[in-house]
Amino acid sequence: MHETYMRRCLAIAEESLRIGETPVGSLIVRGDRILGEGLEGTRTRLDPSAHAEVQAIRAACQNAQTLDLSGATLYTTVEPCVLCAYAIRRAKISAVVYGIAAGQAGGITSRYDILVDRDLTGWAPPPEIEAGVLAAECRAILERRRSS
Repeated sequence: MHETYMRRCLAIAEESLRIGETPVGSLIVRGDRILGEGLEGTRTRLDPSAHAEVQAIRAACQNAQTLDLSGATLYTTVEPCVLCAYAIRRAKISAVVYGIAAGQAGGITSRYDILVDRDLTGWAPPPEIEAGVLAAECRAILERRRSS
């Protein structure tokens, strides 16, 4: 099932690439229902917070009419950054599935591991993490952006 949703994220990332954005695609699923999708929009919206994950969270909260996305899984082609990690924790998302690591700004694999930090008091518990889903495809679309 993870691969099915990640393939949808890759299609969203293709749309991001087509409009001149960094090719990242995200979606949020609860049960078997997609609650929200998001594509990178920082350049087109002139909004530094318009990351694909944040866009998906905004859409999911609107569609579910709640800030509490407990029981939901966020899928994204690239590891959520620290900005997105805060939003994921705030929305109480239960699981995160991603393709490739984000590097020094990653909310899981960097020294700023907000998404998995268990010592943050007053926050929702860290979500379950699954990394490396369709990693080769996720890496390939980012490399296409770098080479264009």
